[in-house]
Amino acid sequence: MAKVKYYYDADTLSYRKIERSKKSIYARVSIVLVAIILVAFFGFIGFSQFLMSPNERAQKRELDNLKLHYDLLSKRIEESSKVLNELQERDNAIYRVYFEANPIPEEKRKAGFGGVNRYNYLDGFENSTVIKKITKDLDVLSKQMVVQSKSLDEIVELAKNKEEMLASIPAIQPVANKNLKRMASGYGYRIHPIYKTRKFHWGMDFSAPKGTPVYATGNGVVEKAKRSRRGYGNQVKINHGFGYTTFYAHLDKFVVRRNQKVKRGDLIGYVGTSGTSTAPHLHYEVTKNNRKVNPVYYYFNDLTPEEYDRMLVLASQENQSLD
Repeated sequence: MAKVKYYYDADTLSYRKIERSKKSIYARVSIVLVAIILVAFFGFIGFSQFLMSPNERAQKRELDNLKLHYDLLSKRIEESSKVLNELQERDNAIYRVYFEANPIPEEKRKAGFGGVNRYNYLDGFENSTVIKKITKDLDVLSKQMVVQSKSLDEIVELAKNKEEMLASIPAIQPVANKNLKRMASGYGYRIHPIYKTRKFHWGMDFSAPKGTPVYATGNGVVEKAKRSRRGYGNQVKINHGFGYTTFYAHLDKFVVRRNQKVKRGDLIGYVGTSGTSTAPHLHYEVTKNNRKVNPVYYYFNDLTPEEYDRMLVLASQENQSLD
């Protein structure tokens, strides 16, 4: 039975019964119900945690720990990839350029892994997608590191041979040409002296009196010393290593033999007019990695910047060649 409450009425000097309105009763009931629901909800959460078995709690801790380590590992892979990318850029743009080595193709550095089923063995786990992604990222990073490691080994060998390479590169003119007046025809399309047609001229012609000394333009080994009355006439070919060879043609005679070692500046022969030649001159070619290149780019050892600029102008003129 509910308790009855009274209040003292000063006007009538008597006690009166407190009457509760329906509105106040509903409000009190609502507050009580909300309180009960909240207590039940939070109590259920705490109770459900309490009801987890030791095995379930261990699995939850393991999953939380796995997620933490996955996030850390992903961050480390990303940071390592950035460092590797910077090293790859320096390798191609600085180291390999300095040592005149061909850059490693991007497709070789970034090559993926063949086979669409490569990571199928990781299927069937609750976190297979995550595991497959992290495994693939690690495989790609590992492969790029192997490629870069081999590249650095090659750079180390190139550095050891740098001094030898600098002495071997054909870096002087093959005849004395102090005033640059002996450069008769350059590399490129020229008028053939006999056929009078526009034909590609694969070297440079140096006009000089018969008997003018011809010098090796870099250290190397004589690969060919041949006498002939046709074509390029008496000729010498020197293998300088590091992908370089030089060719000297229309000689009056040569003073070297096959397999002989020569140094830059050594006398190898004399200017002549042997073979198909219209006047005494030396035909000179430079080959880099089996491709004939413009010899004018290799005279940096005996020309000042001003002389080199003048030589470029002279070599670019489309005149008549001498062979």
